[in-house]
Amino acid sequence: MNVVDSSAWLSYFAGDKNSDSFAAPIEAIEELLVPSITITEVFKTIMRQRGDEPAIEAIAHMEQGKVIPLDSRLAVDAACYGIEHKLPLADSIIYATTRKHDATLWTQDADFKGLKSVNFFEL
Repeated sequence: MNVVDSSAWLSYFAGDKNSDSFAAPIEAIEELLVPSITITEVFKTIMRQRGDEPAIEAIAHMEQGKVIPLDSRLAVDAACYGIEHKLPLADSIIYATTRKHDATLWTQDADFKGLKSVNFFEL
């Protein structure tokens, strides 16, 4: 299973230098887990930069994977990972989702660099 961080989704949609690194996990829909917080972050960023329609199209693609909602157990796990690894709130939720589902996290966010089950790509 794969989890794709918001930074990696944005890279993929922008077609930047790392986008090819994230294409395989994003396009393997049957193996794709989407933390609900990534939908918030990606939608907000794309809407601010490019408008409603591109943001809605991006979310439609993301929702082809299995969207993982934030429940109370995941929230507690996220808090623990956040403290342990000094992760910001959204990152702690994404990482907790990755660990809960024994998945691999794909990212270019340096907050995750060196953590277990993370494929990190430099910006």
